[in-house]
Amino acid sequence: MTNTALHDRKIVVFGATGYVGREVVTEALLRGYQVTAVARDIAKLSALPDIVARQSIDILANPEIVAEVLAGHDVAVSALRPATGQENLLPEMTRVLLDAARQSKTPIFVTGGAATLKLADGSGHTVLSAPDFLPDSVRPIAEACEQVDRLFDQYDDVRWTCLRPPAMLIPGEKTRNYVRGTDTLVTDHDGVARISFADFGVAMVDLVDAGFDAGTRNPQRLTVGYRSQVAAA
Repeated sequence: MTNTALHDRKIVVFGATGYVGREVVTEALLRGYQVTAVARDIAKLSALPDIVARQSIDILANPEIVAEVLAGHDVAVSALRPATGQENLLPEMTRVLLDAARQSKTPIFVTGGAATLKLADGSGHTVLSAPDFLPDSVRPIAEACEQVDRLFDQYDDVRWTCLRPPAMLIPGEKTRNYVRGTDTLVTDHDGVARISFADFGVAMVDLVDAGFDAGTRNPQRLTVGYRSQVAAA
């Protein structure tokens, strides 16, 4: 359900110009959030709708600014993904955001990775540990996401949620029809774990909405994916 009338809830999205970040911004606007988009590249931020507030921040170079930004918002979303060849920066970038969330006491929703999710075949293997499951080209980001996942255990005093995509996060329609899981890949009728960027953005903002409804909650790791043939088509 969408609401185009602005309400007083403020959300800040880090990595707002990436595939996931743009979808989170779009969905949050549809629901009436006051959105601040954060990215390093000010030129890319200019492509967002005029209603979006914009801040260009290099969070590794200026970590002291991040807590101030979070303090001015009700909730934060991280959709950070370093450029190819710089995947090793992701754990430290996430640490900066978690430190800021701790300091500002702001709930934070982090886009994780599928690396630590178990395969649905009952083998006990994860996406990262399963032989020949991942192409070599995506192993660097998968290994970085595994490090990020371990990082969360140091922040049990922070209200964080890590939403991990399925094995395939792809372009596609916004169906609003997905299934939520915990530590195992959600697979569709063909046994494939996938979701569109658009529906992943929907799932993230659904969690943000649920967080407001539930109030204080414990940290949690979740995942999403398509289950039905209609949604996966």
